[in-house]
Amino acid sequence: MSGSPSRVYVARLAGLPVYDPNGDQVGKVRDVVVMLRQGTQPPRVLGLVVEVFTRRRIFLPMTRVTSVDVGHVITTGLVNMRRFEQRPTEVLVLGELLDRTVTILETGTSAVVFDLAMEQWRTRDWVLSKVAVREGGKRFRRRGQTHVLDWTDVSGFAQMEEGQGATHILAAFESMKAADLAGVLHDLSPKRRKEIAAALDDERLADVLEELPEDDQVEILAGLDTERAADVLEEMSPDDAADLIAELPTETAEALLTLMEPDEAEDVRRLLTYEEHTAGGLMTSEPVILPADATVADALAHVRNAELSPALAAMIYVCRPPLETPTGRFIGIGHIQRLLREPPSALVSGALDTDLDGLRPDDSLHTVSKYLATYNLVAAPVLDDEGRLLGAVTVDDVLDHLLPDDWRDPEPEEVDRHAP
Repeated sequence: MSGSPSRVYVARLAGLPVYDPNGDQVGKVRDVVVMLRQGTQPPRVLGLVVEVFTRRRIFLPMTRVTSVDVGHVITTGLVNMRRFEQRPTEVLVLGELLDRTVTILETGTSAVVFDLAMEQWRTRDWVLSKVAVREGGKRFRRRGQTHVLDWTDVSGFAQMEEGQGATHILAAFESMKAADLAGVLHDLSPKRRKEIAAALDDERLADVLEELPEDDQVEILAGLDTERAADVLEEMSPDDAADLIAELPTETAEALLTLMEPDEAEDVRRLLTYEEHTAGGLMTSEPVILPADATVADALAHVRNAELSPALAAMIYVCRPPLETPTGRFIGIGHIQRLLREPPSALVSGALDTDLDGLRPDDSLHTVSKYLATYNLVAAPVLDDEGRLLGAVTVDDVLDHLLPDDWRDPEPEEVDRHAP
């Protein structure tokens, strides 16, 4: 493996691109798979978990890695695309070893693992040879003394640690998109999911929950104290929060709604009154709503909000006051593509699409899908009988309900154990 550094720190591998010999990107590194061994022998590195562009995680044996260099990994080009399934004898370095509390044998003091280094022996086998630790107990302390020790100089990896933290695994995955971090959580044990969820801030956890299957959402929310669970629900979009609350026992759901801010809870309660597979059940109550005297510059400023999904940012909804749903009379929609061709000082009311009849809250999923397809839209307004805007349905929410419940999981024929 010429050109590769003799020692590679695993946390720095997270998210690195993986290329084939032709320079085409195969995917990104998500973790390193090792096998713990008896006695003091350093763990053998079996391979990498690589996320390919279909968001499937595959196993890349180290025998098929030709170079591990600064900024990238290169393979032989022979990549098995079967989905990675962790075996009982295997350990994920980022997912299970970072933040582990270990004991420094020389001093008997406790320290927290913040990185591990792997290197290639003369036999061409890769092993975990070094452990980077920070003293100071189980909590991360910025001023704690750090050490880089041999694997044989620490103990504690063989025991499952109940209080394992998540500071350093989150640092390794800091730049990861919410959907990708959700994929990482989904593949971890319930215990590790709980620990990582506890370490995420409310907004980040809300974003991740929106990307997880319902079973995982319920499990994680149940692991939070009630007040924090309510805070996280407030950070979620109202439609996603309503979908999650609908999966909870009635008493739990009511307790959480009571703890939420009244305005947030009111939006969720209103969405819960609609049937699940209807326009009302699919819609979000917080699209971009503007008055008729708003300018194009106003509209563009609103859709620059980074928290908006691409589908919600693709159009604005112009209404008479009040501008919170349910609004005053709905006037029309403004397509951002059209508004970009108008002077910033022009009124949005002069560039509206007023010919489309909106959806009704009791319209079926089939009707909603047909509406979006017929008019080539990524979002559509939902109106009541009085012509007031209740919310907007986006194509991503429609797809979530059209696809089977287990769409995030691989198809049955894709689930296979990786090659040894």
